Amino acid sequence: MKLWFERGAWASRKGRKAAAALQPEAVRKIAVIRHAALGDMVIARPFLLELRRFFPNAEITLSLTSNYTYGAPEDLVDRVHTVYGQDQRDIPKREQIRRAKELGEQDIIFDLAATARSFHVTTLNKAKLKVGFPYKRVQNYLYYDIGILRTDFRFEGEILLDFLHIFGHRCEYPLNFTLPQFHANNSKQRIVYFFGASTAEKCYPEEKMIAVIAQLAKDLPNHQHIVLEGIKADEKADHILEQLSEFTNVSNQSTLDLDQLTDWLAESNLVVCNDTGVRNLAIATHTPTLGIFFSTVPYRYWPQYEQHYAMFNPDGSIPAVNDVAALAVRAIQAQNHDQ
Repeated sequence: MKLWFERGAWASRKGRKAAAALQPEAVRKIAVIRHAALGDMVIARPFLLELRRFFPNAEITLSLTSNYTYGAPEDLVDRVHTVYGQDQRDIPKREQIRRAKELGEQDIIFDLAATARSFHVTTLNKAKLKVGFPYKRVQNYLYYDIGILRTDFRFEGEILLDFLHIFGHRCEYPLNFTLPQFHANNSKQRIVYFFGASTAEKCYPEEKMIAVIAQLAKDLPNHQHIVLEGIKADEKADHILEQLSEFTNVSNQSTLDLDQLTDWLAESNLVVCNDTGVRNLAIATHTPTLGIFFSTVPYRYWPQYEQHYAMFNPDGSIPAVNDVAALAVRAIQAQNHDQ
């Protein structure tokens, strides 16, 4: 395989030689390390689909951690390998090493995590090629044969495809997630709001989100405004609905399992939420989203190829209620125009 790059990647001499000796059809075993939560699992789906297209004869193994298996794209791989995660810190080191080695010898290892644990798995298993995108340049020399440029200014679902672009693969576009497709029911006209996130620092202040819902319930009276509940205790909606009781078009949706949630999001008109897995799941169903950002970089989680919106201020301050509401109205108007 030819390596198609000039300055946007890195390859060792060994990596160049190993790549030149491989042909996509001859590759038999590939491991993909993805140690991450739901949102990042969803974003990896297009990469796994394209990986299968480019290496049609390979057995694909997905390496997970025990604390991050929810939403793993097991339907797109042949085998799952699970190492001990943060939920099993007391496991003896010898057993942790043994489990990591169970990944086994591969033709190619793709490390899509770049964490201490993924470095551990990469190092303990043999492969003709080890490919990653670390945060620090020195990590290329320590762990990989080929390193892909990691950037904060492109959607990560597209960045992952660079792992295949470097070998000359022509990926499909827009991204295909093989999940239910956006098909909003015009009779329902539903806008979804989700308050949660993986950390409190990512959460738009509750009182501001409530004010956004109130404003949009007035501005878009023909829409149903639904507060989606999560699995955490602080992601329930009772106290939120109490403050919005004057609006007959505001209600809640109790916690759904992953398959139900995927279908339900695909039938919604817009999802308004923080940088969270729920938004990534909506993106994967091609449902329009409005993400609110002030602590994380928006561009890495903001697809530019569909109707997705990111509300953030250049100075990193918390967006104003009126600005979020105005952008949501714009998103709905754009959708109605397209229809």
